Amino acid sequence: MASKAGHVIKCRAAVAWEAGKPLVIEEVEVAPPQAMEVRLKILFTSLCHTDVYFWEAKGQTPVFPRIFGHEAGGIVESIGEGVTDLAPGDHVLPVFTGECKECEHCKSEESNMCSLLRINTERGVMINDGESRFSINGKPVYHFLGTSTFSEYTVVHSGCVAKINPEAPLDKVCVLSCGISTGLGATLNVAKPPKGSTVAVFGLGAVGLAAAEGARIAGASRIIGVDVNPKRFDEAKKFGVNEFVNPKDYDRPVQEVLAEMTGGGVDRSIECTGNISAMISAFECVHDGWGVAVLVGVPNKDAVFQTHPLKLLNERNLKGTFFGNYKPRSDLPSVVEKYMNKELELEKFITHEVPFSEINKAFDYMLQGEGLRCIIRMDA
Repeated sequence: MASKAGHVIKCRAAVAWEAGKPLVIEEVEVAPPQAMEVRLKILFTSLCHTDVYFWEAKGQTPVFPRIFGHEAGGIVESIGEGVTDLAPGDHVLPVFTGECKECEHCKSEESNMCSLLRINTERGVMINDGESRFSINGKPVYHFLGTSTFSEYTVVHSGCVAKINPEAPLDKVCVLSCGISTGLGATLNVAKPPKGSTVAVFGLGAVGLAAAEGARIAGASRIIGVDVNPKRFDEAKKFGVNEFVNPKDYDRPVQEVLAEMTGGGVDRSIECTGNISAMISAFECVHDGWGVAVLVGVPNKDAVFQTHPLKLLNERNLKGTFFGNYKPRSDLPSVVEKYMNKELELEKFITHEVPFSEINKAFDYMLQGEGLRCIIRMDA
């Protein structure tokens, strides 16, 4: 595979030419990696709601033509100058955020928000030289989240690549490079529910179910799923959710319902919808004295969080989290090991699989609300 090192590679990529239009499988040219970059051969990728949001170009500056995709597993094909901790043949997960290991955030044990490689949704080029590594007929095709995994080959900053156990099946662990780790880490790393505690999870999509999976792993005794779509309740049982609340079934705030159900409030809550009223409910439903609410969902840019200061003064804790507080390079390999040790179950998140040539089906499934994660096989 290393024989193409230093040369342009021609391969297939699913290109978004304009907002909301089906992706088109095109032959693209992928330039060699520059300093501190690696070129990856993507074997499996999956579709995340973030891809769909920016493909629809709702509420942000559109950047097209573009290659989307940021949940994936692959193998290092070649490395650029200065890369010392990765080598051709390594099995890796590319990640939408990074870890330079040199900035104040990376040196902090508490933060994973790297100053150099933090997520940037609008940048469509590499930070090294402000150029794209993708082109068609000499014209640039732009990157997405620094990953662009809807391509058989992609170029990524080495700080956004987690080297993992080569025995781990990439068609399963690829889902750990975004949503599943976000929800799992929100519970295990940020909420930290004690064994036997009561946890409420707001929103039972893939991220919320990963948060519930974290509560199951932590040994929570009651895991209460809160969602306005009752069709999600059966699926959620597989992830340890054992009680369900639909806010639409009540004529009072759901936080009051949860407080009544739990004798004063839940011990921990994790909000995974981005809906501002759900965020407020998730905070106000935790028990005074020790309750912790963790916000995961991304709200509308104009949303305002409002609650009475006494809720905080009565020792309720409100926390936010980004990518489950995982440092991509340092921490993701250990999350992969949780799967390898059968502590974490990933198969139940994977509900569909399509060949790369039919990638638009994955978008259809997500837009129709069908399933959780759709794996896209790049070799088909």
